[in-house]
Amino acid sequence: MANCNGNGVAHLGSNLQIEAIQTVIPIKPTDPRLSRRVAIGENLGSVNFQSRFHIVLCYNKASEEDSGWLVAGWIKESLGKALVEKPLFAGRLKRKGENDNSGEFEIVSNDSGVRLVEANMPMDLADFLDILKERKNAEAELVFWEDVNESNPQYSPLFYVQVTNFKCGRYSIGISCSLFLADPYGMTSFLNIWSKIHNNIISEAGMPKIPTFFLPNHRKNGCSPTLSTSSTTSKQINETLIFKLPSKIFNFRDNIHKNLAEKCVEETEDKLGKKLSSKFCLFVREISEDVKVETFFREGISSFGSITGLVSVCCDDLEAQNIRFNEENKAVHFSCWISNSGNEDLVLITPTFVLITPFL
Repeated sequence: MANCNGNGVAHLGSNLQIEAIQTVIPIKPTDPRLSRRVAIGENLGSVNFQSRFHIVLCYNKASEEDSGWLVAGWIKESLGKALVEKPLFAGRLKRKGENDNSGEFEIVSNDSGVRLVEANMPMDLADFLDILKERKNAEAELVFWEDVNESNPQYSPLFYVQVTNFKCGRYSIGISCSLFLADPYGMTSFLNIWSKIHNNIISEAGMPKIPTFFLPNHRKNGCSPTLSTSSTTSKQINETLIFKLPSKIFNFRDNIHKNLAEKCVEETEDKLGKKLSSKFCLFVREISEDVKVETFFREGISSFGSITGLVSVCCDDLEAQNIRFNEENKAVHFSCWISNSGNEDLVLITPTFVLITPFL
């Protein structure tokens, strides 16, 4: 039920106003269902369920009629089509067995859906970007996340999209995604597929100018909903360092992950000019896409020494800033970061990249 508070808005943080939360499911049932194994090591706390990454893209108005409300309306339709290509993104995490406490989980493509959040920021985008120069953590208001329920994870979304409208008419699209589900590079690939589907829909002949799910057309005059939400998005934004791996390194042997992690941690220490902790949360995404999570202690681990082809890159190499939900509208601001609620250093290893987020 929608209620109005004294100001007719719902507040998240100091400025953001949440206007609507919807669920987007694939446009057709996933059959057969897919699954991905997630193995969480012993003695790991529930904070590992909350490890995720965020992507923020900010856009100018492509035309006088353009707005985040319009984009969000079309997202309701385009994302449903895109999820057919990646049904696990609309899935849920569940324990392998009904009474299994072994740390064995799987993500199942049960079509439970992605959360789409529409929000309003009562300031101009230019002013907000100026704030980011001094207070980077403010950007966390442009993404939404609710902590995964460890006891009943099957009810918790693993993927959120937040469209934020600024006072000036410009808008942002914020992505939040569990590290169990995808890494920033996998998500960027999906965003490219999705944005093309989105543009194809709005360019189809005979399509109406206003989408069916256009929020301003569904609100009562003078009343915005007061939404009860337990968003637990961390306001802490730490720099993520990325290392591109040589193409053949995973053919070397199967037990290289901790040695590789130690090598990249040493490289990170050289770049930052300071020592990192001796304990890390280690995520390993295998070629099969299965995920293993364990605690990594650096004591007794030897690095590779010299690795030919190990290259340090940055988030800009994702090229996510080229993702357009309107062919004529390129992002004017892009950022990407990993959040780890455990307040500890994190290492994510994929077949092609190592990402390190030191908690500084």
